[in-house]
Amino acid sequence: MRKPIIAGNWKLNKTINLAVDFVDELQSLVVDEDEVEIVVAPVFTALSAVAVALRKTRIGLSAQDLYWEESGAFTGEVSAGLLQDAGCDYVIVGHSERRQYFGENNEIVNKKVKAALDAHLIPIICVGEHLIERQAGKTEVVIQDHVLGAIEGISADQLLKSVIAYEPVWAIGTGEVATPDQAQKVHEHVRQLLTETYSEEVANQIRIQYGGSVKPENARELLSQPDIDGALVGGASLEAESFAGIITAARRN
Repeated sequence: MRKPIIAGNWKLNKTINLAVDFVDELQSLVVDEDEVEIVVAPVFTALSAVAVALRKTRIGLSAQDLYWEESGAFTGEVSAGLLQDAGCDYVIVGHSERRQYFGENNEIVNKKVKAALDAHLIPIICVGEHLIERQAGKTEVVIQDHVLGAIEGISADQLLKSVIAYEPVWAIGTGEVATPDQAQKVHEHVRQLLTETYSEEVANQIRIQYGGSVKPENARELLSQPDIDGALVGGASLEAESFAGIITAARRN
């Protein structure tokens, strides 16, 4: 059975002190949790301090992005090796905001996925359609383009060290949320793409998260769907009690 994974993407929020206070509070709320994999993704400046705060806990640390080159004249960028050095286990790759605001495309996402895997980081690979694409009936086409573009040249073994996150862009930070049936259909489509590209065995092992206005109130119904293996949480991950409520909802019992 695939272990649910709940990751909190804090985006551009929380100072170092606030980040450390948050994980201390979260740990007290989920101290005995072993049924759900928990991950937090602070801003770059807080990574090292949060890594220290997370020692001896079950909570994993993720960066929100990376650059594909390991070193060089790339002002302002952070490499996979530097993230690992800061204590990261995971890194979010290809988030819709990176595509929308910073011009990232499939080629860039693919380079970042490969860089993460080469550094033994677990990439959380984001895919998702805009509202106009869904209204035009292009959801499956867009998802196929994002998934296959991101994993081009990735072996089955490497894929199994990755997580995929379906995040409908129209539901991110809008208060809108895909219905459980809508989300399940896209997750099922992603798993079918992976079956065709790799094998049914591989596709059945990889975890696929849902992201898009997930809250404690809607998490259980979403996460009860057969192909939804967790959540990539935005706004609701900024409060420890709210985030803990989603983690509780992810339990398989």
